[in-house]
Amino acid sequence: MFSNRLIRPWNQGRQNIRQSKSLVVNLNSTTPITTIDPRYLSFSIDISVLAGGFWWEGSKGTQRGLGTERVEPLDLSQEKLNLLVKGLGSAYVRVGGSEADNVTYFTSKISNSETTPNGLTLTQEMWHQLHEFCQRNDLALMFTMKYGLFERRKQGAWRADEVTKLLEYSQAHGQVIDICELGNELNAYWAFHGLASQPSAKNLAKDYDTFIRCVRKYSPMSKVAGPGSAFWPRIGEAIKPLSNISAPFLNYLEESLDIVDWHYYPFQSSRSPVRTRAATLKNILSPNSLADYEKYSRRLEVLRDQHQPTAQLWTGETGSAQCGGQAKLSDRFLSCFWWADQLGRGAKIGQKVMIRQSLIGGDYALINRQTLKPNPDYWVSWLWGKLMGEEVFDVQSNDPFVQIYCHSAKKEGKCTLLIINMSPSPKILHCNGFGSKKRRFEITADTLTSKKIRINGIKPKFKNGKVKLSDFPKLSKLNLVSPYSINFWCFTV
Repeated sequence: MFSNRLIRPWNQGRQNIRQSKSLVVNLNSTTPITTIDPRYLSFSIDISVLAGGFWWEGSKGTQRGLGTERVEPLDLSQEKLNLLVKGLGSAYVRVGGSEADNVTYFTSKISNSETTPNGLTLTQEMWHQLHEFCQRNDLALMFTMKYGLFERRKQGAWRADEVTKLLEYSQAHGQVIDICELGNELNAYWAFHGLASQPSAKNLAKDYDTFIRCVRKYSPMSKVAGPGSAFWPRIGEAIKPLSNISAPFLNYLEESLDIVDWHYYPFQSSRSPVRTRAATLKNILSPNSLADYEKYSRRLEVLRDQHQPTAQLWTGETGSAQCGGQAKLSDRFLSCFWWADQLGRGAKIGQKVMIRQSLIGGDYALINRQTLKPNPDYWVSWLWGKLMGEEVFDVQSNDPFVQIYCHSAKKEGKCTLLIINMSPSPKILHCNGFGSKKRRFEITADTLTSKKIRINGIKPKFKNGKVKLSDFPKLSKLNLVSPYSINFWCFTV
């Protein structure tokens, strides 16, 4: 049985060390096995939050993949929001989500009769504010273009008119869209928009070819990502042949992609109508729950190598639990464990970028939308950004409840170990081949469901608009890993 109660951190003394399990980790080679994008840790702002659509706060269930409550459009000029975003450093920001296919652009010439009653409008002001937000905070924009809700039998193939107008407008105004993708989770259209809306893999590939040619012509500096297929824990792409379309899509596609991306949530919230792995305390702390991510990533890598060998692999959307996250779990200390592991695991197996759903809004957000306070996962992200470099090294753990990853550090001549202890027991970790240990940073909390975390024993706070590594007390250089803790150990080499 898993308990919400935590054993107190062990960094204050040596008592009971004899009860802890000893582990050994070896750095056998200083040659990296892979590298990640400098903007590896990235995040999304859902189009529903940006433009004021249906969202998760206050929603008890779902309506076709959306929350049941409308929210006000997000004010991107809020000083505190910008402060928190700057703290995370350079990143991609993806603007997408389920309502990306039910949005009217301000550049579109569409009559009211052609739009759905509950559809969104992306206004000119919103578009300009988004680009200004990116410029202020060193963000590169990834934008999900509208595929649309149409019946091919009536209207023929997808038309690029709306996308073309938005691209032309952006080019004319010097607005950079770094990455374009078409449609949100097109393999799950049947779940969001009804069976009649589900494109076949062959037709989707034809439409994507049209889209790629459009982007290359009207925004030649933009990269193109696809297909953004949704994978579910335990069942992958789910229902054959309806949603299991990534392999045939990539096979039929004639044009070249820059990025092969996919979406994955390891758990489902209680709002989700289908739960293949529910977001529970026990599941979140189970090593078995972490394995599916690697399995599906490897599967997609094979398809990439076969059909789009020059494209990068990205996790284009991920969060702790589908349908807005799980209340009182996704916004608590407990969520830090899967997030830290997926960051480390994704980098190790070749994912170049990890896009977190979401920056703001929902129980799975890095930042609470109503209070603008950072959730615990924000601080894992902050420490990752400060300490984990782009080169990834091969290290192993012989304890399934202790996951270990190693990167170069941000400063030359150093490396950083990420150690995730998902057990109630302390561990002694013997490190061979890493050099001299310089500093340790340890994330702990009073309970697994605490909203507040501590770094090296104190609560992180912004002072004069900044928070620095030097704000936190130095821990002893003992090789001790506290129970239920996330650790960054910095070495000189």
